[in-house]
Amino acid sequence: MLHSVMSKAFTDFLKKIVPLSSEEETDIARAVKVRTYPKGTLLLREGEISRCYYFVISGCIRQYYIVDEEEKTTFFHIENSFVISYDSYMKQNPASHYIDCLEDTTVAIIYKEAEEEMFHRYPDLLGLTRLILEEELSKYQDLLASYIVNKPEMRYRKLLLSQPDLLNRVPQYYLASYLGVTAESLSRIRKRIIP
Repeated sequence: MLHSVMSKAFTDFLKKIVPLSSEEETDIARAVKVRTYPKGTLLLREGEISRCYYFVISGCIRQYYIVDEEEKTTFFHIENSFVISYDSYMKQNPASHYIDCLEDTTVAIIYKEAEEEMFHRYPDLLGLTRLILEEELSKYQDLLASYIVNKPEMRYRKLLLSQPDLLNRVPQYYLASYLGVTAESLSRIRKRIIP
């Protein structure tokens, strides 16, 4: 019962992007696996090959790299977002980063074999994948531009506007890493913005 409720959350999200026939919806719900991971679970480690991607139903996931023995956070994924190690999943290359759960997290898991089977049965779903990838690419492009164009304080202000709930869900040192500053600098930025 819980699996069907959670997989329905995934198919309901997809139906907001493109219409799905009842047959497509049923087959997609059967193809995805729903699982809850406890806080601290590593979903992918550097060097592993990704055989699936995730859709976050509830919880928060962080993507990060280790550079000179220091974790560098590059992305947070919360409800209704996809988590994919693109290069590893698409090309079956070893991942260069880590993906872990910052909270108890429930995800719909889409395995490569199941996805390929769905595309074989329903070729029109390739258009859905393209739309999702375009949206994800847009997010990454905006994030990259923000690091080039904006100072840390502006990146923090944008985060306040776009994902204010992250500030209460994510430890400050991860937010600082994500913004490209030290925890002390983030504290100073917050004091200037919120006296």
